[in-house]
Amino acid sequence: MKLAHYIDGAFYINEEEKYLDVLNPATSDTIAEVPMATLHTLDFAIRTAEQAQKVWGQVPAPKRADYLLDIGYKLKEKKEQLARILTEEMGKVIEEARGEIQEGIDMAFYMAGEGRRLLGETTPSELTDKFAMSVRTPVGVVGLITPWNFPIGVPLLKAFPAIVSGNAVIWKPASETPMIAYEMAKIFDEVGLPKGVVNIVFGSGGDIGTELVQNPHINVISFTGSTSTGRKVAELGGYHLKKVSLELGGKNAVIVMDDADLDLAVEGIVWSAFGTAGQRCTACSRVIVHEAVAEQLEQKLITEIEKLTIGNGLDEANKVGPVINMEALYKIHSYVELAQLDGAKLLTGGHILEGDDFDLGCYYAPTLFNQVRPDSRLAQEEIFGPVIGLIQVANLEEAVAVNNSVTYGLSSSIYTQDVNTVFRAQRDLDTGIVYVNAGTTGAEVHLPFGGTKGTGNGHRDSGASALELYTELKSVYIDFSGRLQRAQIDC
Repeated sequence: MKLAHYIDGAFYINEEEKYLDVLNPATSDTIAEVPMATLHTLDFAIRTAEQAQKVWGQVPAPKRADYLLDIGYKLKEKKEQLARILTEEMGKVIEEARGEIQEGIDMAFYMAGEGRRLLGETTPSELTDKFAMSVRTPVGVVGLITPWNFPIGVPLLKAFPAIVSGNAVIWKPASETPMIAYEMAKIFDEVGLPKGVVNIVFGSGGDIGTELVQNPHINVISFTGSTSTGRKVAELGGYHLKKVSLELGGKNAVIVMDDADLDLAVEGIVWSAFGTAGQRCTACSRVIVHEAVAEQLEQKLITEIEKLTIGNGLDEANKVGPVINMEALYKIHSYVELAQLDGAKLLTGGHILEGDDFDLGCYYAPTLFNQVRPDSRLAQEEIFGPVIGLIQVANLEEAVAVNNSVTYGLSSSIYTQDVNTVFRAQRDLDTGIVYVNAGTTGAEVHLPFGGTKGTGNGHRDSGASALELYTELKSVYIDFSGRLQRAQIDC
């Protein structure tokens, strides 16, 4: 199947463009071909979006919200079909794919509600017969550059607040996972979203992504991806004085205290570390465990890890699917080899899975290390695969220090039954998200999503906070005194 861009409310093909194969990571079969846009195609999309936004921005926000409701119901209707497409092109197991579609449904309904809010503020003026308020206005045209690991969840967390705020969108999906974006284009078409409000352009990050960031007609860039690429986006966007939102990497830890429910902790760790084969920015890759329970936790983890069923995500029995491609597979393995050279002890896993059950797929065995030093590369760098390192500590203060020692600050978790420990931890853990007696994954759409330090630049996807990026605050002063009044002088 050959895919096409979606521009100005229609599927668009440029015969001069080259196509890339889209591979199923579970089988390495070619399942689609995706066009690599030229700058001519992108220019067409940008001109279309600019014209559409001028009209869309004048549509009352509650009316814009109605389209999000329609999109939400369409996503609900097609949930199973979309989940299967997502699993086929990305690899995550089908129950996780259903969860990702549900995240899009939730965000559609949540942001539709914001269409009747988009709150500004009123405030007393310091002068008589004068009214003061602020209102939210659209920013214009928004560029979205989104990743392959959540190929529909992440884009919709960005697109829906942008749309309801009155902006037009140009979305560049990851080349590894274009099929679900193509299906979203069909939904935008089916609900009658006005032409040009959302445009989908497939292409390379080097060409199309760079042009989105530097083009003067794109007012905002929202990027989710690696920290190294995020720095380049920030530098280029900053040069062009553009609003840029970055949601980058994570090196997330679960802290297990000596009073923790160990069975519950093991469940949370295994889900957080090996869901999506560890390919989440919120995945648990460090377990910081109190020395009094370290050996018990270790044995329980080995038992549960070795029970995990691994294979094609379309098989309901499997709990861990493939990683995205061969490049990722060998990168993960290189970290495993490096960790052993660095003194960590391999407890289980640690190898590429081969044989008839894994024929041609990109499968890595769920892996657990102990004797991991907090300053080692295994404990400091984002691996983006199914690998955990166990780090022993003596108390909460040491656990918090180890947690905060990395350059990232996305998600953290603590298992304890002591309420005092809970409140100290949630205060002191330097991450944008903190979980108590749960793993490091599981964010909900009505709260802000994002982190500190190398995880981003302070903006948040999801929740009402997402509207900050896609709106400008305009202060309005209405003087009905009939005479000149000078603020700070005549008051």
